[in-house]
Amino acid sequence: MDRTELKSTFDQQAGVYDQQWAKLAPFRDGIHLLAASVFSGLPHDARMLCVGAGTGAEIHFFADRFPGWTFVAVEPSGGMVSAARSRAEAHGYDKRCEFHTGYLESLPTSAPFDAATSLLVSHFLLHPGERMAFFRAIADRLKPEGMLVTSDLSADTASPLYPDLLEVWMRALSGADLSAERLQQMRAAYDKDVSILPPSSVEAIVASGGFQPPVQCYQAGLIHAWYARRRAS
Repeated sequence: MDRTELKSTFDQQAGVYDQQWAKLAPFRDGIHLLAASVFSGLPHDARMLCVGAGTGAEIHFFADRFPGWTFVAVEPSGGMVSAARSRAEAHGYDKRCEFHTGYLESLPTSAPFDAATSLLVSHFLLHPGERMAFFRAIADRLKPEGMLVTSDLSADTASPLYPDLLEVWMRALSGADLSAERLQQMRAAYDKDVSILPPSSVEAIVASGGFQPPVQCYQAGLIHAWYARRRAS
């Protein structure tokens, strides 16, 4: 799936995205909780870069927990940006947010960020070189030793155990009241539109993008999450 198709897909889902996935929110909430622990040592006025911010779920979580933080949300889907902005306005932290409709390479240059998030984003980049460049672009926006929390779908798809794990994962997704047809579409997308790599391969890509070796801090089904510091040099 190219950028245009991906943007169109998320534009179409934006209005119902949060409602559709509400029953699976514990997966998301676990990542946010651990990310908050990773970021707890940041300055009280930390500047956060949220790449692929979607409807702004992580910003909402952090804005409540860390009232001095400010956020720059980068998201190519205009529909998702609109939802994130509306959420921020409804809860009163919109003045602490900037919303950039586009990709990281088009984000205006600014002072380096203290930390960044990239949650369930990089697995849409199908080529390892493109994925490495994505993390390099994040690293270039961070202060030396700035922190990244990233999550993606990850598994050893060549393992004989993978089909069993995938079947359990599909059962979990069915809890979002997805139709049988939608579930089948998602299963097919995992084969051609999502780059599901073993955790060690994802870690190597993140490290090659300018970070210290990532530390895995979370797993739920196919979702894995890591934190990593930008290399100082």
